[in-house]
Amino acid sequence: MPIKCNLCEAGAILKRPKTGDALCKNCFYFAFEEEVHKTITDANLFVRGETVAIGASGGKDSTVLAYVLKALNQRYDYGVNLVLLSVDEGITGYRDDSLETVKRNQQQYDLPLKIVSYEELYGWTMDAIVKQIGLKNNCTFCGVFRRQALDRGAILMKVDRIVTGHNADDIAETVIMNVLRGDIGRLQRCTAITTGTEGALPRSKPFKYTYEKEIVMYAYFKKLDYFSTECIYSPNAYRGFARAYIKDLEKIRPSAIIDIIHSGESLSVKKAVKLPTQGTCERCGYISSNPLCKACILLEGLNRGLPRLGIGKSHKERRKLNEMLAQKEEAGNEKTTPDNSRETTENASSEKSASGSSKQKCENCSCGQKCLAEKVEDLQLDRRKIDPALIDF
Repeated sequence: MPIKCNLCEAGAILKRPKTGDALCKNCFYFAFEEEVHKTITDANLFVRGETVAIGASGGKDSTVLAYVLKALNQRYDYGVNLVLLSVDEGITGYRDDSLETVKRNQQQYDLPLKIVSYEELYGWTMDAIVKQIGLKNNCTFCGVFRRQALDRGAILMKVDRIVTGHNADDIAETVIMNVLRGDIGRLQRCTAITTGTEGALPRSKPFKYTYEKEIVMYAYFKKLDYFSTECIYSPNAYRGFARAYIKDLEKIRPSAIIDIIHSGESLSVKKAVKLPTQGTCERCGYISSNPLCKACILLEGLNRGLPRLGIGKSHKERRKLNEMLAQKEEAGNEKTTPDNSRETTENASSEKSASGSSKQKCENCSCGQKCLAEKVEDLQLDRRKIDPALIDF
């Protein structure tokens, strides 16, 4: 016997992953859109007259978000101006194809589009970064750079707010990741529907309580044009393991995703726990809890030939940087000192003869090998040009 829709008694075509309700196509559309509308109104996400940038990647989440926000804006008269904002990370065979989807969405939804690229903002593409860092930590660079690129693109478009397609699954994964990493600062704010209010632009998540499976269903039944290929550099991403864990939980208990989000919302931090204080980056002015923001540190490492400088526990890279700076300074002192004493010269000559080495003398300090000062010079490591905050990082 055919299953009937729980709302209109018509023939049901799907079972909602979130609630288990059997619904027909039209009732599913209505329930999906109304829940997003309720999320927007309950959180007072929009203010009439605002210009809102939709972070558009061409994927299912951002495509459905753009479609639904345009429909709800017309239906309920939010009075906001919607625009599309995309970031080109410079991933050949992935981002260039997805941006073609975004350009089609622009024509389909008749919304303005702005594309900013890593290359124009940072002088690096993700393809070039992966050649330097490999596939293990590349997502760290991409995530940090993309967040800042979205803000910079939004400032160029003079928007008042950014909305992203982060869904309930994404937020539940972030909660789990922050618990596993013991990141109290991020754990406290990762479930907030709006973040960045203390910075230049607030960033909101209208899909905070929307399941990923339902977004896929909505896009499928609406026949929306979206790009479905995963990033070629993300198979080893840490988030992937959290995602697999969440999917396993969802099979056993479909409400687990919402339960994790509610748990994150209910967490409180003891007053005795010291949390990072938000400030601004001394170099670029972007919001940061350190003298230099993460993007500037990562970019500095790339430009200095130390790509791992800002990744994880980077004490080894910091020590390497400090050693190079010390060698540079020592070599500079030797170069400015008058000719060494006769005793030093004789010692150097005797050492050379004892070792039987035929190495050419260094032009800078007669050390019998290529001077470390030249190596450091090749990396353009000049103490005067490096921020003290980076040296202390």
